[in-house]
Amino acid sequence: MKTLYVGNLPWGTSADELQQVFSRYGEVISSRIITDRETGRSRGFGFVEVADEAAEQMIAALNGSELGGRTITVNEARERERPMS
Repeated sequence: MKTLYVGNLPWGTSADELQQVFSRYGEVISSRIITDRETGRSRGFGFVEVADEAAEQMIAALNGSELGGRTITVNEARERERPMS
C-alpha cells in the first residue's frame, strides 16, 4: 500500500469525491481530507491510500490535472520530519 498526497484541492472537496476520482485509475483503499482542528474547514489537501501497483499510474494521470476548477498536485506522501529534541 502507498499513500499519495493530494494538494491544492477546492475547499468543498469530500473524501468520497477524492475516492471516486482516484478509483478510475486503480484500487483505492481509503481517502481523507485534512481539516483545521479549530474550524473543521478543509485545509485544501488530503491523502489517498492506494494499492502499490496503482500508485505510479495515478500520479502520472492526476498530477497537474483539474479538479473543481483547480490544478491539483499528486505525489507520493513522505513521512513528516520530526523535530530533533
